[in-house]
Amino acid sequence: MKLFNRIFACLITALLLGSCSATNQLTMSAVEPAPVSLASDVLYVGIINRSLPAEGNSGIDTIDKILSAEGKNLDKHGAEAALASVKSELERLNRFDQVTILEDIPEIRKGLGVLPATLTWDQVDAICEKYNVDVLFSLAYYDTDTKASAQATEMEIPNAFGVKVKVPAVALTLRTNIQNGWRIYDPATKQVLDEYSFNNNLVSSGQGINPIKAVKTIMNRKEEVVETSSHIGDYYAKRITPQSRRVTRNYFVKGTDKFEVAMRRAQSGQWNSAAELWEEEVSNEDAKIAGRACYNMAIINEINGDLNKALEWAQRSYADYEIKEALRYINILKYRISQQRVLNHQLAR
Repeated sequence: MKLFNRIFACLITALLLGSCSATNQLTMSAVEPAPVSLASDVLYVGIINRSLPAEGNSGIDTIDKILSAEGKNLDKHGAEAALASVKSELERLNRFDQVTILEDIPEIRKGLGVLPATLTWDQVDAICEKYNVDVLFSLAYYDTDTKASAQATEMEIPNAFGVKVKVPAVALTLRTNIQNGWRIYDPATKQVLDEYSFNNNLVSSGQGINPIKAVKTIMNRKEEVVETSSHIGDYYAKRITPQSRRVTRNYFVKGTDKFEVAMRRAQSGQWNSAAELWEEEVSNEDAKIAGRACYNMAIINEINGDLNKALEWAQRSYADYEIKEALRYINILKYRISQQRVLNHQLAR
């Protein structure tokens, strides 16, 4: 009973402390610069496939064929889906005059399931000149590695009289790891603008009276690989566009009656109205209240997109009133301002 009372007291204390928290949390959207920046004069894009097995890799490819329940062309279909999706997404951006998948360049194909050495700039220049493209998007490698596991089970099948009976069976699980890597070559600057790798896992299962029958019940693995590969290509193409993400911030809700009212206004979406009350408290005689109000003024300015003004308020909160939370917020805002400069440069191109 004493233990129960002690646990109950701890829970009540935790609830009281949580309800008396000095801050609430909000989320907002923050736009970050594209991970990969292309020059404004890039108008013609070529996409190449280096993932097809080269001579000397037949041992690896043979193992893959054995493990691939959908047959020897699983890698081929997956890679083609990824390439097609990159092309489609780049075209959807309406930024380029032409996006082309370049076929039949056997000398560039390596495909070992690992990131191969970069193409030489002589190779890149020759391809770009031949096909009249400004940059090359390269599927550097693509490989599906499948592991099979089986265990004994039972299943019902009809006997000669049409009556279902339980018989010994095999439950088969195929775990397919899709490994792929990408590069972007810029012949004008002689730079590899991006190098990025993905790993995606798919799990398929089936059962039959023997392993071969079990494999035959797994009908849609090829479609799952193709669909996943298409998503991979779509995601990779978006690396040349600005990225929007949700960020969290804490703001102060305790201190005076005006903070309480401002909290309710903020909770109902009236952020600028809440800021009117916070601004009234920035000159409060109580240093803690004034510092919290300055901090919240930084928050509202970030919400409204004025990062420099937000930084000024956060600096005032920390420097003049020693609000510890403001120091971390200052660093966050400085990073956002530096990212905004890069984003503005990208958007101006």
